[in-house]
Amino acid sequence: MAWLSLQPVTSAFLHFGLVTFVLFLHGLQVDAGLTGDSTSSVQNSSCSGSFDCKEGVILPIWYPENPSLGDKIARVIVYFVALIYMFLGVSIIADRFMASIEVITSQEKEITIKKPNGETTTTTIRIWNETVSNLTLMALGSSAPEILLSLIEVCGHGFIAGDLGPSTIVGSAAFNMFIIIAICVYVIPDGETRKIKHLRVFFVTAAWSIFAYIWLYMILAVFSPGVVQVWEGLLTLFFFPLCVLLAWIADRRLLFYKYMHKKYRTDKHRGIIIETEGDHPKGIEMDGKMMNSHFLDGNLVTVDGTEVDESRKEMIRILKDLKQKHPEKDLDQLVEMANYYALSHQQKSRAFYRIQATRMMTGAGNILKKHAAEQAKKSTSLHEVQPDEPEEFISKIYFDPCSYQCLENCGAVLLTVVRKGGDMSKTIYVDYKTEDGSANAGADYEFTEGTVVLKSGETQKEFSVGIIDDDIFEEDEHFFVRLSNLRVVESEEPPELSNSPYPKAILASPCVATVTILDDDHAGIFTFECDVIHVSESIGVMEVKVLRTSGARGTVIVPFRTVEGTAKGGGEDFEDTYGELEFKNDETV
Repeated sequence: MAWLSLQPVTSAFLHFGLVTFVLFLHGLQVDAGLTGDSTSSVQNSSCSGSFDCKEGVILPIWYPENPSLGDKIARVIVYFVALIYMFLGVSIIADRFMASIEVITSQEKEITIKKPNGETTTTTIRIWNETVSNLTLMALGSSAPEILLSLIEVCGHGFIAGDLGPSTIVGSAAFNMFIIIAICVYVIPDGETRKIKHLRVFFVTAAWSIFAYIWLYMILAVFSPGVVQVWEGLLTLFFFPLCVLLAWIADRRLLFYKYMHKKYRTDKHRGIIIETEGDHPKGIEMDGKMMNSHFLDGNLVTVDGTEVDESRKEMIRILKDLKQKHPEKDLDQLVEMANYYALSHQQKSRAFYRIQATRMMTGAGNILKKHAAEQAKKSTSLHEVQPDEPEEFISKIYFDPCSYQCLENCGAVLLTVVRKGGDMSKTIYVDYKTEDGSANAGADYEFTEGTVVLKSGETQKEFSVGIIDDDIFEEDEHFFVRLSNLRVVESEEPPELSNSPYPKAILASPCVATVTILDDDHAGIFTFECDVIHVSESIGVMEVKVLRTSGARGTVIVPFRTVEGTAKGGGEDFEDTYGELEFKNDETV
């Protein structure tokens, strides 16, 4: 929430500074007394009766004047549609600008860090400081439509300041200060808390926000009522870099901030630095850097690889949760869903939210889902058959089925690799290898890799993966088996086929199999296969499947009975039914 106070500041300073700078370049010299008198006369005339509207920059006045009621309604509709159309056009252009700014501010560079023991490691940091980018480029991009409106007004009125510039400044700043902050506070779920990330920066920008309102009032009502002097605009423009400089000083803990000592300790569970009040600890400087350069720009830079391990564990945890919620999904779909989950929970800039809002409003789709789908597609190396390739000459190698389930005490699970189509006289070699999911090799299953050989005439081949049994209760876990490195043994063949540009065999989907290990050290959890079942009234008898998950040990009896909802029992809509289901040892359905 620290960025909430940035836009009122930058809007005021950027608008007044740039508009007045344009006036200065054109050599506008305004006599304060004359302009003041003319302004007073305009204000007095505006209070007495009505006055004619001036032509717009794009939309002219619709003649003839004084139309009938029907013509007025028609004109209102036309003007409204044109206004909405131009509003969408301006928003799309502004969002293109925001997207380019997002690319600029997200640039990173690699740096080399020297450990205390003399070893060096390479890590990545952002080039742009977060506070500076938010106050400059991000604010410029988000306020671009308002700045353009102010410039259009100045240029369209002969370089005479009008009412639109101050109105956009005050309206935008008030909306951000009151409405957006109120919504951000209101949407916090019950029982949860939110904290300001950079409290020092927030205090600086909040002070400048209040000063911006005061300075705006002083310019328009005290120093030169109704007139914006050149010196006022230049001074306002000077306030902008001064505001950015003070915020950067607060962010970097320079000058007097370095004497405001804080105490840091390491959170072993998350590998981050936690700030608490206390004495100045040994080995950490208060300018945001550690003595050994492991702490840069207020962010912990991991030099021992623990951050990578934590990220890997977090991704495995996400995949495990998604696999339990969606057991029917294959690996590629789970990876795409995990990427979307990770992206949606990352910290995002103002540029992202502005672009996302415009895309959703114009029906352009969710940018996060598209990006996650692209990443998932890049992470899988499936060679799909192209539509223009003759499939009768290509052998496709894949798992059939792609999903397997086995009990923990089964000893081993058999997986089947299938060949379909192409020249069956060829000998095909394909490698396989197990990959961890929520199940870990060595603890839940035996790490296995090898090569499947499909000899001439063979259409399928099986291989086994060992399952490790224990007496510890666990949730159902899964792992993956991936096919790779497909080879075809060449033999004598007709010349017209030997020169074919198409491959002899490819890996087709699914080339990744999912193996789910059902725990047998617990009686199990019993659920319906489907929460809602739709059947026709004429079906006669409906069958319901009950599943036993997270364990299959022992014989368990589960009672059941029907309960009335909107349908009535007793033979009116359905027959009352009750009884018991007996699950024997290792029985799961």
